[in-house]
Amino acid sequence: MERLNQTSSVSEFILLGLSSRPEDQKPLFILFLIIYLVTITGNLLIILAICSDPQLHTPMYFFLSFLSFTDICFTTTIVPRMLVNFLSHKTISYAGCLAQMYFIYALGNTDSWLLVVMAFDRYVAICDPFHYVTIMSHRRCVLLVAFSCSLPHFHSLLHTLLLNHLTFCDSNIIHHFLCDLSPLMKLSCSSTFVNEIVLMTEASAFLVTPFLCIAFSYIRILITVLKIPSAAGKHKAFSTCGSHLTVVTLFYGSIFYVYLQPVSTYTVRDHVATIVYTVLSSMLNPLIYSLRNKDLKQGLRKLVGRRKPQAAPP
Repeated sequence: MERLNQTSSVSEFILLGLSSRPEDQKPLFILFLIIYLVTITGNLLIILAICSDPQLHTPMYFFLSFLSFTDICFTTTIVPRMLVNFLSHKTISYAGCLAQMYFIYALGNTDSWLLVVMAFDRYVAICDPFHYVTIMSHRRCVLLVAFSCSLPHFHSLLHTLLLNHLTFCDSNIIHHFLCDLSPLMKLSCSSTFVNEIVLMTEASAFLVTPFLCIAFSYIRILITVLKIPSAAGKHKAFSTCGSHLTVVTLFYGSIFYVYLQPVSTYTVRDHVATIVYTVLSSMLNPLIYSLRNKDLKQGLRKLVGRRKPQAAPP
C-alpha cells in the first residue's frame, strides 16, 4: 500500500502484541475471541431490547443504545487485528496503522462524550424532574448524540495529521497490541515537540473536560439527593445512577492512567490499563447496565421470550 507519509522510510509497522512467546499465542487468541463474541452479543442484545420494547423508548435508553453501538465499533477496530496477529503475521501497513489510530481515538472519545450526555440526562431527571420531558425532547437528544459522535472525529483527525508529518527511519517495531500515539511517537526519528505539546494540552483538555462535566453533574445530583427526606427516596435516586457511575469509573480510571503521563514514561505495563478501556469496558457495559436495571432486564426477557419457538397447538 502506498505510504501516506512520503518522507518516511517505514512502509509498515510490527505490532509485538501482548506476548512474544509462541506458546502464548493460541490461548490469547481463544481468550480475546471469546471476549469479542461476548462483547458483540451483549451490546447487540441491548440495542435490540431497547428498539423492540416501547417502555424503553426514553432518552436514557436512547443514549445507551448508541453507547452499545459505539462499543461494538470500538471493539471491532481493535480485537480482530489482535486475533490476526496472534495466529499469523504481526505487521500492519503505515496507512492501516494510522487508520486504526484514527478510529480508536474517534470512537473512544465518542464513548466518553456519550457518558457525559448520559450523566446530563440523570442530572435533569433527578434535579429538575418536572421539566425533564421538555428539556430532554427527542430533538435535543438527537442533537446531543450528533454532537457526541461528530466532535471526537475532529480531535482524532488533528492527531492523525500531526503524526503523519513525523518521519520514521529505522525501527518499525511497536511495543503494543495496537497503534497508539505514545508508542508511535517514541519510534519517530524527527522532532515530536509539537505533537507532545498538543498531546499534553488539547488532548488532555479533551480528555479531562468530559470527566469534569460528569463530576459536576454528580455533585449536583448528590446535593439534590441529600435533601430528599426519606431513605427510600434517596436509594431510588442513587439506584438510577449506579450503573453509569460504575462504567465511568472503569472507563476513566484506566484512560487517565495511560494518557495523563509524559510520552517518555509510557511502558509495557500500560498495556493492561489499555485493555481495560479498549476491550474489557465494552464487554462489561451490557452486563453492568442489565444487572442493575430492572426495566432493561425485563426488556431483555421480552426479547429472548419473543425469539423462542412457540409450542405447536395440540
